[in-house]
Amino acid sequence: MEPPSGPASRRHVPWNRLLLAVSLLTFWTPPTTAQLTTETVPPLAAEGSDVLLLAHNVANNPLGYAWYRGERVDNSQLIVSCRVATNLTIKGPAHSGREALYPNGTLLIQNVTQKDTGSYMLLVTKDDLQTERQTGQIHVHPVLPTPVITSNNSKPWEHKDTVVLTCGPETQNTSYMWWISNQSLPKSTRLKLSEDKRTLTVFSVTRKEKGPYVCETRNLVSISRSDPFTLDVLYPVARPSLQVSNTTVPEHEGPVVLTCLTDETGVSIRWLFKGQSLLLADRMTLSSDNSTLTIDPVSREDAGDYQCEVSNRGNSSRSGPLRLRVTWRENAQALSVGAITGIVIGVLLVLTLLAVLGCFIFLHRGNWPPASTSGRGPSGSSVSQASLPDARPPAPIYQELLHPDTDVYCNISHKADAGP
Repeated sequence: MEPPSGPASRRHVPWNRLLLAVSLLTFWTPPTTAQLTTETVPPLAAEGSDVLLLAHNVANNPLGYAWYRGERVDNSQLIVSCRVATNLTIKGPAHSGREALYPNGTLLIQNVTQKDTGSYMLLVTKDDLQTERQTGQIHVHPVLPTPVITSNNSKPWEHKDTVVLTCGPETQNTSYMWWISNQSLPKSTRLKLSEDKRTLTVFSVTRKEKGPYVCETRNLVSISRSDPFTLDVLYPVARPSLQVSNTTVPEHEGPVVLTCLTDETGVSIRWLFKGQSLLLADRMTLSSDNSTLTIDPVSREDAGDYQCEVSNRGNSSRSGPLRLRVTWRENAQALSVGAITGIVIGVLLVLTLLAVLGCFIFLHRGNWPPASTSGRGPSGSSVSQASLPDARPPAPIYQELLHPDTDVYCNISHKADAGP
């Protein structure tokens, strides 16, 4: 160290870089001739906290103080020094900006980290130029993070799979503890802790071991607990049953209440109508857990088979069908089926008769007997056959059959009209 200038240099007092002391707390040290000592407060520090290195039994009227990292005087490890007469301080190479020196020689280190763990030495220069030195220790421990429980199997089957639960992260100088359902672990041949108690193995897991599980981590300065972890155990779901308030209901009345009965817990419930997922109408409501379906009022569209299905993450099971019957009355003014049938038959008969009559008229048009015949005209005169235009001898009937295009009615013999 270079001697300072002025009268103090004649005393060869070691000084380095001066720093204005910020006094946050004044410690009163009574006059004593006891040996210099240091005390660390708190003795075990959590990372991020403040630590005091208290100086006890400091000599009366000292010339100055100096703190070093380590256990020996090393200018490269000087933290801070103070000249009492002028209240001037010097920051050394080891000063981090978090240290402050009090007038009584106490050193404050703020927001400590694990790197601050180690030895610190106080050097006191007395008024007779003699020096005293004392070493203190700082132990900084990390504040434990919130642990998290992880599982090696997210879907274990009951009585089949083995599950390993791990409490993490892993940290040094940390102890681990476990709870299940807010109780310490019971004695069981199916529960086993690792040597460091960080992992818990559950053999042939059952629904009784679902949890919730909590793990706790501890070190010398902090305690932390995990969030509850519930082990999801899969198992075959028992078949549910249906219960209904009334199986036969008049239309527009109600309510009808259908209840899905199951002893399973932690399952979801789904409703089916006629084998398909039920589409809820405005008249239908479900309870908060979907176990109860209410229909009010009832419509004829609601008649049919109902089922409920319960499921967990492993499998599902459906109830047997339950049939709901809905009765209703036809409108009194509406025609019965028999009346409608009679009307239809009557209309068909009329249409048939009209069709036959029309055909008859069509076939006989223009073939009615003439207004007067031979010997029987209205004037009493007779008209000979030869005088008729386009007269032709009658054709035999078989010719008419052979030649259907011939108007048979126009070739009728007139012999029947001759007198006796």
